[in-house]
Amino acid sequence: MTLRLGTRGSALALAQSQLVADSLRAATGRDVELVEIVTAGDRSSAPVQQLGVGVFVSALRDALVAKEIDFAVHSYKDLPTAQAEGLHIAAVPPREDPRDALVASDGRTLAELPPGARVGTGALRRMAQLRALGLQLEVVPIRGNVDTRLRKVSEGELDAVVLARAGIARLGRAAEITETLDPMLMLPAPAQGALAVECRIDDEDLVELLGRLDHAPTRAAVTAERAMLAALEAGCSAPVAAFAEVAEGDNGEEIYLRGAVISPDGTQDIRLSRTGTPAAAAEIGRALAADLVESGAETLIGSTENEPHP
Repeated sequence: MTLRLGTRGSALALAQSQLVADSLRAATGRDVELVEIVTAGDRSSAPVQQLGVGVFVSALRDALVAKEIDFAVHSYKDLPTAQAEGLHIAAVPPREDPRDALVASDGRTLAELPPGARVGTGALRRMAQLRALGLQLEVVPIRGNVDTRLRKVSEGELDAVVLARAGIARLGRAAEITETLDPMLMLPAPAQGALAVECRIDDEDLVELLGRLDHAPTRAAVTAERAMLAALEAGCSAPVAAFAEVAEGDNGEEIYLRGAVISPDGTQDIRLSRTGTPAAAAEIGRALAADLVESGAETLIGSTENEPHP
């Protein structure tokens, strides 16, 4: 029987879902058809921070619960941190490069942009970190898919845009990137570059089947990042950043988690890190969140309430 994979209809969502469909076919021999689902986020042109957490996800989850589809593929960073009742993340495939990327006119890097250059991005986290660099850039809030954002540069509306490297790469447009940004300058969003493959928890055969696509180091890294985010009780629109790496340490595999909370105007930030074993990924995330709160992170998160919407 052909499996029905629910996906958003954007070029990036379709590319991501096709990757998963192809991987599942290769691993199991099962046929997969893509089923396009329109979400509230796709219908709105409002800034992401106004739309709220889960706006790109709820329609897919409703279709899952209604058994209109068998499983769904999400950009993991779009998922609310709370687990959805009756659903299960059966697989987290290998992560694409999680860093942010700059696409600028004339092949320029961030340091080569002149003062006053107009740089577009959709995420409050990126806006805050761009402002924190002190480069006197004009940060412009934008919405739209990857193609729309890149066109703003090619047509001269903006001097540059900053967006997730993973999305550009998955669309086959990595050659257009003029600089991949060092996480020391621009720490990514929790779970950026990772996909979540979700199905109904009571569909045990499918849970097992999809589990063949799971990549343990990616799951551990994303678990740590999202545990930190959940403990801070901040949604994807809050100025919170996190990046975990799993690497071989002296006593086996270690996870190294960096986290940051930045004020929207970029004038204040708190950046801390923690290490531990992949098995303790969630605990590491919660511990780092506690460290950030102890250092005053809650006051920076609270400052978003008074931030004017773009």
